[in-house]
Amino acid sequence: MIENPLPLIVCVTSGKGGVGKTSLTVNLGLCLSRADLRVLIVDGDMGLANVDLMLGLEVGRTVRDVLEGDAEPEDALVWPDHGLAVLPATSGVPEMVSMGPEDQARLGEYLGRLATGFDVVLMDTAAGIGSSVLWFNDYAQGNIVVMTPDPTAVTDAYALIKVLRQRYGKDHFHVVVNDTASDHEGRRVYDNIARVADTYLQVTLNYLGSVPSDPAVRQAVRQQRPFCATAPDGRAARAVEAIGTRIRSLMTDPKP
Repeated sequence: MIENPLPLIVCVTSGKGGVGKTSLTVNLGLCLSRADLRVLIVDGDMGLANVDLMLGLEVGRTVRDVLEGDAEPEDALVWPDHGLAVLPATSGVPEMVSMGPEDQARLGEYLGRLATGFDVVLMDTAAGIGSSVLWFNDYAQGNIVVMTPDPTAVTDAYALIKVLRQRYGKDHFHVVVNDTASDHEGRRVYDNIARVADTYLQVTLNYLGSVPSDPAVRQAVRQQRPFCATAPDGRAARAVEAIGTRIRSLMTDPKP
């Protein structure tokens, strides 16, 4: 076990839906937990939960129960693997998407309490620039922005970075390019957005890597299991493991 008195709290986010953000979060969590870290995944898609579906979990209590005082935060955790816990969200509850200041303050308090028992907290947000998305990004120490080579995904990612820069002063982001034909394509996409972000937003982007297209990803989603478990030697799994290694280095970096 790596001794880490101050857990690394990272928000995994995207401007556009359908870029594989939740799949990346789940597989990163599994890779990190199997590297002898205690990992908490927080499903931050407050109205359309997906983390539990990706892992095939049976959920009893959710973050909604915690916020309404019907459950203690620790009692809502589900443990799909050794060293890996999930705080599930709700589905089909529109009012959860727009949390007010009181709910945000309570959630921040509960997350702070839970985080002390873990080395890494990965918070998977909804897509876009909704209030809950922005809150999770502001709360986190580090921000991973996920995009694909699709121009709309890149444009929406830039818009999210812009809002976080202007409203919250965030000036450092990590980037993962998902579903690429090659790492060369991922690097090209990153170089383009990094150049524009540096010029017009004065923010620093850090390339964590790319995840190549891999049939094992879609198959794992259908099986409701992480592809790092179903196809650990596959192209996507190896790429996520490499990204996990880079994230582990952030635990000793004074600026995540």
